[in-house]
This record gives sequence, C-alpha cells and structure tokens, in this order.
Amino acid sequence: MKEMLIDRSIEKNIEKRLFKGKIIVVYGARQVGKTTLAKKLLKKYSSEKSYFNCEILLVRQALEKGDPGLIRKFLGDERLIVLDEAQKIKNIGQVLKLLIDTYPDMQIVATGSSSFDLADKVSEPLTGRALEFVLYPFSLKELAGFYTPFEIEAQLENFLVYGTYPEIIKHGHADAQVLLDNLSSKYLYKDILIFDRLKKSELLIKLLQLLALQIGQEFSIQELAINLQCNRDTVINYLDILEKSFVIFRLRAYSRNPRKEISKKQKIYFFDLGIRNSLISRYNDLALRDDVGALWENFCVAERIKRNQAAEFSCQKYFWRSLQQREIDYVEEYGNSLDGYEFKWTSQKFTPPIDFMRYPKASAKLVNRANYAEFLLS
Repeated sequence: MKEMLIDRSIEKNIEKRLFKGKIIVVYGARQVGKTTLAKKLLKKYSSEKSYFNCEILLVRQALEKGDPGLIRKFLGDERLIVLDEAQKIKNIGQVLKLLIDTYPDMQIVATGSSSFDLADKVSEPLTGRALEFVLYPFSLKELAGFYTPFEIEAQLENFLVYGTYPEIIKHGHADAQVLLDNLSSKYLYKDILIFDRLKKSELLIKLLQLLALQIGQEFSIQELAINLQCNRDTVINYLDILEKSFVIFRLRAYSRNPRKEISKKQKIYFFDLGIRNSLISRYNDLALRDDVGALWENFCVAERIKRNQAAEFSCQKYFWRSLQQREIDYVEEYGNSLDGYEFKWTSQKFTPPIDFMRYPKASAKLVNRANYAEFLLS
C-alpha cells in the first residue's frame, strides 16, 4: 500500500483566503482529516508549535482568559495559529472576536467536529469575520488524484461497502470492519450523544438504523416517531443534530406544480456509506445484496456534493417525483438551469419524464457505472 498522502480539495480554497482578515473555520466529523489538513497548512505557513489541541485542559484554561495580551503570549508570535476542536473553549466566539480585533494580522484556523456546537458559539460574535469550510471523508475526486483510473475502478465496490474515511481505505476488509464499528460508535457517542439536548442514546441509535434502511427513499417523520415511540419534535431535533454533525443529509422535493408533483417529502442519505453499513452490520459483497441501487444513489449524490464544494459551485439540490410516480433521483438548480440525474448501477435504460422535461432549460441524464467519472470527476 502506498503511503496515503492525498491532497484535500478544500486546501487550495482555504489557502487563497489566508491572511485576508478572516478567521477560517473548518468543520468535519472526527477522523476525516481535519488535524492532518491543519498541520499541513502550518508546515507551509508557520510551524507545528502553533498547533493547539483545545481538548487539552491547559490549552482551554489559557484561551479562556479574557486578556488578549496573555492569550497572544500563550499562542506565540507566529502568523498562523490552529485551534483544533475549538468548540471545547468556553465562549470561543468571544475569544476569537477578541483576537481578530486586537491582532488582525494573525491568521486563526479553528476546527470543530460538529457545526451544531461550534457554529452556535461563533456565528453571532464572528458575523462578517469568519469563512466556513467543511471537510468530508475522502472524495472520489481526491482519491483519483492518488490512484490510477484502473485502481479507482477496482476499488469502486469497496467504497460503496466500506466508505472513504482516511483510516478505512488503508486497510483490508477484516480490519476495515473493526475500524468502522469502532469509528461509528466513538463518532456517535463522543460528538452527538454528549450534546446536552440528547439524553436517549438508544433512541438515537434506533433512529440511525431506521434511516440506514431508508437511504434514497422518501421518509416520514411521523412514521419514524411512531416506530420510535416518541413525538415528532424529538425526531425533528435528532435529525437536525445528525445533519449538523455530518452523519446524514437530506434532499427535499422540487416542485413548481403542486397539483402534479409532490412538494413536502424528503429523502435521506449518509455522508459515508461505511458508517451506514456499520449501523446495520451489512458488509457483504454487492453481488449478494438487495440494496445496491440505494448504495449507488447515495454514493453518487454524496460524491457530487463533495465535488461541487471543491469546485466552489453553488446550487440548490433536490429530488423530483410526480404524483404518477415518475421520478428523478437528483436535481441541481442554478440560474435558470435545472439538471436532473437518474442513478442506475448497471442499467443502460432511462427515459426522462416528460413532465420534468417541460420545465424551461431542464435536462436529465443517466449516471451508471459506465459513465460516473464524467459526473463525479470532471
């Protein structure tokens, strides 16, 4: 196995915004590579002595002092400072505001494992003073910069089963399963269940397992509440936390004609399929599975989101379905354009729905194993 020195796509997007009077905030789940990225930036622009792990008590105590001079003395005089897991600092938003206002030439990069925690603490104090980025597990485009096209194709099925967390793709199947199970439990318990609004760990795990069985499908909050024997507000709150901690994301229905199209439904996806498969203990080969279509759809949508972020391409994301059950898996709306995509693992057959194609500047394409590179890597 080659040493895994894989460039991250957001690195260049961050670099071109350094030293311009803004705090850089990098969100991302644990183990996606935030610390590695931060230390790579330090190697280019500063030194590793400017890296501070905010989970360490001594660091927290030093940064929670209200005197910017004392904080600056603790941090040192380097131009670039990294505060890893910055959400651990009490009143971190006020601390960062104090530093950027007092020392505008100092570049701070703050990382956090969950936007529900760090964002709540920095959004108001840092209005107009911060730029936010999200680091995901490896994207297919990032992996394509390391592996040959042949190697990518050879590992494609593994990505659908074991996901693309940096630590996972280094290992064989047996090790990957153990690491994934360990990662998913620590990931969930450390960054979600300790959040003070979440008291029922078993309920959250059951919710995740239900969602794992419904990827790519329309789901009902009311049905989830009934299955979990809890109220709708609890489900809504848990879904919000899961999104803000980068476990799941949702697509909402696109509709400009409510009499013919659904408009209030949602579909659920996981940012990493390894985490999804770990939750329901399904690691068997694709040839033995009945959920290949759902895995492929989830993979394509998640990878497209990563691809668009790397390209700094902004669009609205939806799915589309008519009341007559004609559908498009994924829709991007930008400007006056409406681009639809249908995902099939092997099928070559796809007829764009007439109702969807009636929209001005609408297009619809099939994405399958034969042509996915154009959709995800171009």
